[in-house]
Amino acid sequence: MPSLQDIRRRITSVKSTQKITRAMKMVAASKLRRAQEAIISTRPYAYNMRDLTNRLAARADRDSHPLLSLGGSETIALIVVTSDRGLCGGFNSTIVNTAMRVLREQFADKKVELVVVGRKGVDALRRRPCTIHSTHIGVFEKYSVTASTRIIEEAANDFVAGRYGEIFCLYNEFKSAISQKVIVERLLPYELPEEQPIADIPYIYEPNESEILFALLVENIHVQMHRIFLESAASEQGARMAAMDSATRNAGDVIDRLTLKYNRARQEAITKEVVEVVSGAEAR
Repeated sequence: MPSLQDIRRRITSVKSTQKITRAMKMVAASKLRRAQEAIISTRPYAYNMRDLTNRLAARADRDSHPLLSLGGSETIALIVVTSDRGLCGGFNSTIVNTAMRVLREQFADKKVELVVVGRKGVDALRRRPCTIHSTHIGVFEKYSVTASTRIIEEAANDFVAGRYGEIFCLYNEFKSAISQKVIVERLLPYELPEEQPIADIPYIYEPNESEILFALLVENIHVQMHRIFLESAASEQGARMAAMDSATRNAGDVIDRLTLKYNRARQEAITKEVVEVVSGAEAR
């Protein structure tokens, strides 16, 4: 049985851990508030941009624009967005496990190359049976829109060049502070409905329809990639806040159990000493 000193040291250690997890929870809550504000303000523009682009693209000939037609290659690019830091519960493991399941089920008969964003995803997927084309680490430490633009432009250039036939993105969509949903979204080519109602009102293009549509197609994938990164950042902070809250409560439970154990051991030691004193007095 551990001594009273050992139990006291254990209680002190758990209390120190609890202070750390409580502080990390507060930091995550602060970052979550900013990330949530960013994604909420970005979503309306991103969704309207997507709807506008789809309406205009529905009028165009799919074969006339490289971003609308399927590429000639059978290879698929899958952009996997994870985090650079841990201590966020099952945030990264869920993404990695979903990526492997998608490779086994959805793309079982196709060649897939992964573009992995985030140190945790890179470390985990390097140990899995998959092909990693490129990695991007440290993107979220000082995130700016140029980071997402650079990543999607590299993939889009490979798509236009014929290296990839399709480009998908796997990420966590932010729902609430305690809820995230894993999404597999096709970025290229544009996935338009087979039959989409077209308004009778004609559009006037200046300088011409082809240049305007191509510019919108490029801008739209930049906006959607930026939105995806903000979704992942907000989901990461929400998952970390929930994980640190759970760790803080668990530390409190451990402290309660250790304190009870300490009190029992202390009472047992006191009782033993009293018995020894009484026994010694009676022996005289």
